[in-house]
Amino acid sequence: MSYQTFDLSLEGHIAHLQLSRPEKYNSLNQAFWREFPEAISALDGAAKARALVISGKGKHFSAGMDLEVFSKPDPDMFNGEAGRRAEAMRRLVMQLQTCLSVLEEVRMPVMTAIQGGCIGGALDMVCASDMRYCTEDAYFVIKETELGMTADLGTLQRLPQLISSGLARELAFSARKLPAREACSAGLVNQVFADQHEMLSGVMEIAQRIAIQSPLAVTGSKQMINYSRDPSMADSLNYMATWQAGMLQPTDMMQTFAAKMAGKPPEFEPLRAIKPPLSDN
Repeated sequence: MSYQTFDLSLEGHIAHLQLSRPEKYNSLNQAFWREFPEAISALDGAAKARALVISGKGKHFSAGMDLEVFSKPDPDMFNGEAGRRAEAMRRLVMQLQTCLSVLEEVRMPVMTAIQGGCIGGALDMVCASDMRYCTEDAYFVIKETELGMTADLGTLQRLPQLISSGLARELAFSARKLPAREACSAGLVNQVFADQHEMLSGVMEIAQRIAIQSPLAVTGSKQMINYSRDPSMADSLNYMATWQAGMLQPTDMMQTFAAKMAGKPPEFEPLRAIKPPLSDN
């Protein structure tokens, strides 16, 4: 089966999914969010793959959510009666979360091989994988903060379980780049390779070693490690979706985009001052 946004192959019990829009920096467009969970679930259902490697063609692993998704929002998300608008937003966020949570739910181990930028929604994806590897030029960014929104597809829930809470907070609050070597020393990635060719060769070698093991033992190990880590992960993602339903508004995002086009820093309205309850002032 062919896909618009990635290539998928299976060889020797190892599946390889390559994001295939390098001219768009492998950004995650609307087609990706339909195709990706279907392809991953189909792999799991067929039970022929014992390991899955995800990589990206071109200079960058992925620039995250395609800007077309932001530039052409569903009008129902920001218009209409407040309660119904919030319910629709919450449902959308949960649907997108599920598209990436599938990586945790499938029985096979998932390995991500990252070169260049791993930005925004792409970081949500790799945080949901079992193992991460990267090249010397790789970097990771929680871009959503810089765009005037809160990352909502799993990074804020999973990243603090992969690196220290303090570093995760710094990255989320500042939107700074986390370079490859720092990511490795922090525990986000297992190993740093010189270039993409060396990385893919090394990751495939690890995948092959996994693929020759008992698939029952491997999936059992994955399930037990995940269970010991996050019996409340579903609750955390649910809470994130509920927050976005009430808090994700276009004002700050539009201010960010307008400022970037004008080449100046954005100016945001401050949060409201906290007052005593039922105060007249």
